[in-house]
Amino acid sequence: MALKNIQEKMTHYRWTICGLLFFATTINYMDRQVLSLTWKDFIAPEFHWTNTDYGNITALFSIFYAISMLFAGRFVDWMDTKKGFLWAIGVWSVGAILHAFCGIATSGFVTGHWLVGFEGAKKAIGTIDDIGMIVTVSVTFFVFARFVLALGEAGNFPAAIKATAEYFPKKDRAFSTSIFNAGATVGALVAPVSIPAIASHFGWEMAFIVIGALGFVWMGFWLFLYKKPHVHPKVNKAELNYINQDKIAETAANNNVEIIEKKISFFESFKYKQTWAFAIGKFMTDGVWWFYLFWTPAYLSDVYGLSSDTTMAQVLLFVLYAITLLSIIGGWLPSYFVNKKGMNPYAGRMRSMLIFAFFPLLALLAQPLGYYSYWFPVIIIGIAAAAHQAWSANIFSTVGDMFPKSAIATITGIGGMAGGIGAFLINKGSGVLFDFAATNNWKFFGFEGIKSGYFIIFSICSVTYLMGWVIMKTLVPKYKPIVL
Repeated sequence: MALKNIQEKMTHYRWTICGLLFFATTINYMDRQVLSLTWKDFIAPEFHWTNTDYGNITALFSIFYAISMLFAGRFVDWMDTKKGFLWAIGVWSVGAILHAFCGIATSGFVTGHWLVGFEGAKKAIGTIDDIGMIVTVSVTFFVFARFVLALGEAGNFPAAIKATAEYFPKKDRAFSTSIFNAGATVGALVAPVSIPAIASHFGWEMAFIVIGALGFVWMGFWLFLYKKPHVHPKVNKAELNYINQDKIAETAANNNVEIIEKKISFFESFKYKQTWAFAIGKFMTDGVWWFYLFWTPAYLSDVYGLSSDTTMAQVLLFVLYAITLLSIIGGWLPSYFVNKKGMNPYAGRMRSMLIFAFFPLLALLAQPLGYYSYWFPVIIIGIAAAAHQAWSANIFSTVGDMFPKSAIATITGIGGMAGGIGAFLINKGSGVLFDFAATNNWKFFGFEGIKSGYFIIFSICSVTYLMGWVIMKTLVPKYKPIVL
């Protein structure tokens, strides 16, 4: 009888779910990194691409991602978390693998011979005199593959944020989000030491196939390990009460009458300032991360002559993304403000985001200090990228602070769309600017050629976070949850 009175020890299955989200995000970023780590040294020589061609591909990926995010969040809310995530990673894994067949498709379209294999496609393309045709056709096929990749990848964050809201109370969501969001860093960390090696030994096509196949492995784990917490046999009552502590507190404050969440329509979402604050914050900052992700390997190659398959380039990229792992602090800091300073979750996140917004200012020094050593810009970009991921974990969590669970994926999708548009602008602009600066040997602030172009983009990246924070704080100065 005494044993029954002992308080049940809480299980911790929510961290297993967080681990699954971490690996999904890791795979997500590895899939989108394959192109950035192979185009300059493996793909461009085969298809005669310029920076503008690559910039067009990455820019279109960003806009595809943006548009897909607009619907992905709604799709996840409609399909619910488990099925929505399965569809998302299944589609993006197919899209990742499709890249491998763009060479065969280009060869087949131009020469009429399709069943030639990867090496046969390379030989066939090498015999074609019309370089303009090779560029146009190959870019078109890669754009299509990026479209499929973007369509699926758009579902990752809406589904992950929704799963986090299902398994964690508000006070823990920034920390859990920072952990699974660190998968982006780990994916970017593993990519430069694995993808160029695969491309170098087995061909760039196999890099897309091997990395793309990881998504199908993850799907098996998700299928068997994920269930809603209230029906999951691995979640006991003590853990379920911990997960639902916000709802329990709200019910108690409402005279023990349970609050039933209502659905919010897609168009109704836009009438709230909280939606616009989140969307603008994403628009101002997401493109910075994507620029670092897509262009850093090319930056090392263009400015310092370090191709992605060289040991030094791989070491530099590894160190860069290892520094980015500091972003986990982004999840701890708001918890400190909430638990130690008594701030509400939104106020704690905004205070944290303001602190993180100052670190990207270091990017102003990346190109000037790069004159002395390539280690300076690498370390600075790493710090700026860590600040972005810390910022990102908190801005995602503001959605759960202010919106009911039934609307989280939809609002996350809207913000993701805004972030994708910002990424489109910076990727498209970067490609055109870099080619213009290199071709015309343009001079700006003492820098010449393509170095002047990178200095301009680094300068833009440095100030966007403070601008975004000011706009968000103006729109939503205090914690104000949406009541439907």
